Amino acid sequence: MVAFTEWYEGGYGVSFRIKGKILDRKSKYQRIEVYETEGFGRMLVIDGAIQFIERWEKMYHEILVHPVLLAHPNPRNVLIIGGGDGGALREALKHDVVEKVRVVEIDEMVVDVVKEYIPIDGGAFDSERCELIIDDGTKFIKGDRCRYDVIIIDSTDPKGPAEKLFSIPFYRDCYKRLNEKGLVITQSGGAYFDSKLSIEVVRRMKEVFNKVYPFFFSVIGYAPCWGFSVGVKGDIDFLKIDMERAKRISTEYYDPEHHDRMLFLPRKMREVMESL
Repeated sequence: MVAFTEWYEGGYGVSFRIKGKILDRKSKYQRIEVYETEGFGRMLVIDGAIQFIERWEKMYHEILVHPVLLAHPNPRNVLIIGGGDGGALREALKHDVVEKVRVVEIDEMVVDVVKEYIPIDGGAFDSERCELIIDDGTKFIKGDRCRYDVIIIDSTDPKGPAEKLFSIPFYRDCYKRLNEKGLVITQSGGAYFDSKLSIEVVRRMKEVFNKVYPFFFSVIGYAPCWGFSVGVKGDIDFLKIDMERAKRISTEYYDPEHHDRMLFLPRKMREVMESL
């Protein structure tokens, strides 16, 4: 049996049987691989870490996008930092109130590879509401003068070029770029096998944002469960969403009617997060 396995701290691994390797390239920033799996479609791997499985990628992208867009009262302008695979962009464009989505991806090769081999964007990059910018997200947001309602940080793990996307200075720059009311969401690692990262992200975000909401969701391809953290600027109540707008979008995994249930944390994790 041929398999690809991503190992986590402590000897736990996520493994998929593969039919073969389709692509293996080294960009200026990272190693990019594409595999054909047995039964789950194609898989994108960056620097040895699984980014998404074609069959299950909506589990991640829906949760990264819809909770914050539906919790914001009027999300017209959206910034996605990272997100070169186009999955988050595709989900954001489902919202008819969104007028503009900027995608700032550091590695153009990621965009090109996914477009050619696993086009999960479904044509979203060709939308008139999308603007793709190839740039370092940390440098871009520091020099940017636009204002955003929602910022989505769809990054790889905090290694190499993505490390600064988990820093307090970066979160401060995001806060400045938000309108008077705004939301920032970032992926924050596993709940159990990478809990140090999830805890550290919440700690750092609490240094910057008015409120921080950590939550976890099962994503096939990642260590269970996967962490997300939302930073709030202003008086937005992340616990409440616009159900009328929710009815106008289609989802497979995110359930607007049970939005608040995502915020359930295991007791030990909740006690740690509340103590920060």
